[in-house]
Amino acid sequence: MMFNKKEKPYTELLGKTNRIVEGTVIKGDIISKADFRLDGELIGNFQSAGKLVIGPTGSVTGDISCNNADIEGKFTGTIQVNELLNVKSKASIQGDATVGKLAVEPGADFSASCSMKENVKLLTDGK
Repeated sequence: MMFNKKEKPYTELLGKTNRIVEGTVIKGDIISKADFRLDGELIGNFQSAGKLVIGPTGSVTGDISCNNADIEGKFTGTIQVNELLNVKSKASIQGDATVGKLAVEPGADFSASCSMKENVKLLTDGK
């Protein structure tokens, strides 16, 4: 019996990471099922069923919804992380955070109001 898959399951996307390099500016929203590394600048919203890494030169101004996030750069806005938000020592975060778990390294600028939820529903669910 043949199965026609409309979308690749997330497991097939593991190990595939989208990259926005330093010096690139994106104005608009990004929706991705795969993991994402941002070393450039995003002015807009980001939504993913995977992991978002904001590198040391990266910055996001907008709303983020993802499963896991590592932030080394700058973020301003509202962030919703299903599982772990990992804030590195050089990070600067301002706004609101809703997380499953939170790790903040010493030296980080974490000037956000933060609430922890047992089971945060992703904005991508049910669509």
